[in-house]
Amino acid sequence: MQILHAQQALTAAGWQDDITISIGSDGRIAAIGPIDQPPDTRVDLVLPAPVNLHSHSFQRAMAGLTERRGDDPTDSFWTWRKLMYRFLDQLTPDHVEAIAAMVFVEMLEAGYGAVGEFHYLHHGPGGVAYDNPAELAARVATAAGQAGIGLTLLPVLYHQGGCDGRALGGGQQRFGNGPEAYARLHDASARIISDGPSDWTIGVAPHSLRAVSPAALSDVVEMGANGPIHMHLAEQIAEVEDVQAHLGARPAGWLLSNHDVDDRWCLIHATQMTPQETADLAKSGAVVGLCPITESNLGDGIFNGTAYLSKGGSFGVGSDSNVHIGLFEELATLEYSQRLRDRSRAAMALPGKSVGRTLFDRLAHGGSQAAGRDSGTLAVGQLADIVGLSTNNPWVCGRRGDTALDSLIFAGHGRDCITDVWSAGRHVVQDGRHLKRDAVERAFMATMADLSGDL
Repeated sequence: MQILHAQQALTAAGWQDDITISIGSDGRIAAIGPIDQPPDTRVDLVLPAPVNLHSHSFQRAMAGLTERRGDDPTDSFWTWRKLMYRFLDQLTPDHVEAIAAMVFVEMLEAGYGAVGEFHYLHHGPGGVAYDNPAELAARVATAAGQAGIGLTLLPVLYHQGGCDGRALGGGQQRFGNGPEAYARLHDASARIISDGPSDWTIGVAPHSLRAVSPAALSDVVEMGANGPIHMHLAEQIAEVEDVQAHLGARPAGWLLSNHDVDDRWCLIHATQMTPQETADLAKSGAVVGLCPITESNLGDGIFNGTAYLSKGGSFGVGSDSNVHIGLFEELATLEYSQRLRDRSRAAMALPGKSVGRTLFDRLAHGGSQAAGRDSGTLAVGQLADIVGLSTNNPWVCGRRGDTALDSLIFAGHGRDCITDVWSAGRHVVQDGRHLKRDAVERAFMATMADLSGDL
């Protein structure tokens, strides 16, 4: 049994002062309230540690390498993607593992308790298969185990180069699987997860409507049974135009009309939706996976956040390309995008709650739903995904409740306030630093020295 004491905590019952949280040997919260023994850890403020619901861990190694404009004056997501494919050719399984471990350590230090790893790097350069179809998935899982992060593994089906069904080419070949090969990959990945910690789980991830045919999408959804289903949706204007030309409808509209989209689904980005699509998606019960920092970096566009929230839509956040991993920065970027578009303030605040409280409550719930994880709130029986923070600093200044949460998000230094993180009871961040950071960082730096820095 671990016992922690918090001066204030955001629990399922709201803000509570001077409380003790007991964590059982099963990694779940055993009790909240007074206890007659001294705590193992004391913290100023405690929050549920949310799920980072969308990550491509290997892309962390590209951060800072794609910020030059090429000969094309209209540099965009599509030119960035070409650079990413070139980078892929250098990655070995050892590289993938070292990069993923660094990413997961950084996520935990940023306040996330778990990750949904949208894993689409399956083969060697040129599409040459490994003896184990889940070789790279196993490396991601090893990295997650080393870091101690909760994992929802999302093996990706990617079997065509566009809505016209063209074959995969170049760097895409490392992603490619037909439906039968994908089934073998998923089975092997499921065995990896079953051998891991009890809080790990697995889902399915049809990459997008441009990379998966309608027939294959139906097969993957059926394979997913009752687990999480994640898919990129309506991220780019060119993607919307391609889907509309070949399927006769825009991506969000086509998906909602052709599939029973419900609370198992997590639809990533959705930055290109009409008002009606926004309202319909909100009503479906699905989670939208927003990645505001990556969406800003790639110029994807601005999500219809205020309209979606007004219809009761669920969302969470993810770090996607991992160009910068910052929980509180993701929320500030999301809110600021709405303010800039509408020339407003407190854009996503709901009545009776501050902006920060509204955003945090929604992302905590949406992330756990999308990951199929019993977390997102501090309550007895839930997984002990917990982040502890200091308030005695120039950014929070001893503030309390929603005002403290707003200060963590909008004062710009929320990450600097993190002292402790537990993932399913694993106390992996202490005094603001991951317990295995030094070893993980050394392996990561060795990997970066091995990779070419010139794209």
